[in-house]
Amino acid sequence: MQLDLLVLFPVLLPMMAAAISVILWRSPLAQRIIGVVGTSGLLAASIWLLVATRREGIITMEMSGFPPPFGIVLVSDLLSALMVLMVGIMGFTVVIYSLATAGEEYERFGYYPLMHLLHAGVAGAFLTGDIFNLYVWFEVMLVASFALLILGGKRPQMEGAVKYVTINLVSSMILLTAIGLTYGLTGTLNMAHIAQTFQEVDSPMVTVVAMMYMVAFGIKAGSFPLFFWLPASYHTPPVAVSALFAGLLTKVGAYALFRVFTLIFTQDVEFTHNILLWAGAITMLTGVLGAAAQFEFRRILSIHIISQIGYMLMALGLLASPDIPEEAAHLAIAGGIFYIIHNIVVKTNLFLVSGVVYRLLGSYQLKDLGGIYRHKPFLAFLFFVPALSLAGLPPLSGFFAKFAVIRAGLEAYQGVVVAFALVTGLLTLYSMVKIWMYAFWSPLDDDHPRKHKLTEPNDATTWVMYTPIILLLICTVVLGIYSEPFFELTLASAAELLDPSQYIEAVGIADEISHPIEDLPAGGGE
Repeated sequence: MQLDLLVLFPVLLPMMAAAISVILWRSPLAQRIIGVVGTSGLLAASIWLLVATRREGIITMEMSGFPPPFGIVLVSDLLSALMVLMVGIMGFTVVIYSLATAGEEYERFGYYPLMHLLHAGVAGAFLTGDIFNLYVWFEVMLVASFALLILGGKRPQMEGAVKYVTINLVSSMILLTAIGLTYGLTGTLNMAHIAQTFQEVDSPMVTVVAMMYMVAFGIKAGSFPLFFWLPASYHTPPVAVSALFAGLLTKVGAYALFRVFTLIFTQDVEFTHNILLWAGAITMLTGVLGAAAQFEFRRILSIHIISQIGYMLMALGLLASPDIPEEAAHLAIAGGIFYIIHNIVVKTNLFLVSGVVYRLLGSYQLKDLGGIYRHKPFLAFLFFVPALSLAGLPPLSGFFAKFAVIRAGLEAYQGVVVAFALVTGLLTLYSMVKIWMYAFWSPLDDDHPRKHKLTEPNDATTWVMYTPIILLLICTVVLGIYSEPFFELTLASAAELLDPSQYIEAVGIADEISHPIEDLPAGGGE
């Protein structure tokens, strides 16, 4: 098989699964089977793609027969392949969880086709080498996520969905405007060609466009001060949808920031990346303070997404330090990538645990919960491990992710930002301890209407819910205890990002841009 076809599979397979699910709309059983088979195929394809990318280097696929920069190109470097692998893992585990939680009330409104469409949109955003098609995949994600957000039609969902879609449409407008200005400055939409062309453009408009991208992707990532849509929406849909959103959607915005601010906008890093650095610091602190004030399980987890995005922005922003050693720059980017991977796994898992708690006790309000540790110690353990990982305690994945970013910050002489990160870690631990004390450790009132649920043996449905939680817990432990090979992978990814010439050469820009357009093969294009 041609290697370039591997880049297409993570997008094509979920699109096909979505189409087949629509055809078999009237059969919930068929949709469930397609859900499991489709996400299993996506997971297998993502593993295959990562292995091939690690072994062969950056893999590209030219769409429609047009060579870059005139045609659309899909690109898999280590960062893209790692992110696609996370789509595969999260897609598979959430669909397994959905078998026990979705129910026909959601399935008959297109739950599984929308899930597949969301997977395709996220994978496409990670793999595209074209800035306009990045916008297109963002819109695919927006359509699928909005539809999933309103499934059930409850009032809190509708209120959250209106805020979600409104601010994301504003973000899309800013992004599309920035893309138009980029095309006006460079005459191209290929990201590798844009990066090459911007090196020769001496105009303050480059910085203006960079700021527009920063705002657009910052909104989608949920960074300060553009995050207010997130805590209003992520806790409202079905818990499996919340878990998938929490794990993947904001990370696409973070990925886009890493991509464009290491590949394209590398001329004025002391200005642009300093903004990212301090935006990250304030995002960390405001997010964790907001979470600490909440007493609703999923809302705490939702607002914590904001604080965790701050660590990712901090890692990228450390490149602004003029005296940062090369090793520290690599460590910062590698730590940021490792943090993204860790947070996807842990955050998704905590949302899935919250769904089991709700199934037992019928509430997400901490003051209505309790007694889980005494009656369901295994469930308490399933919460305890990812909660400690999120707080950054050793030897779990969160510790090594935070350690890498904080060490890079110290080597870049950014002591104030490091202090923000340490305080955020302590307050994160406080929030996790609060959930533990209220929901798991404290006794449940004798008159609680669902206390009997805690003493009943786990049924088959509960074990179906436990299965993906256990799988993700194993991922968390492995990422921590056996972190070295995974961190070496993120270091290799950082080396690719910090040397944009590798990406540009792999896409073939240097060889292709001199070709006259009349010599191109017949076929479609942009």
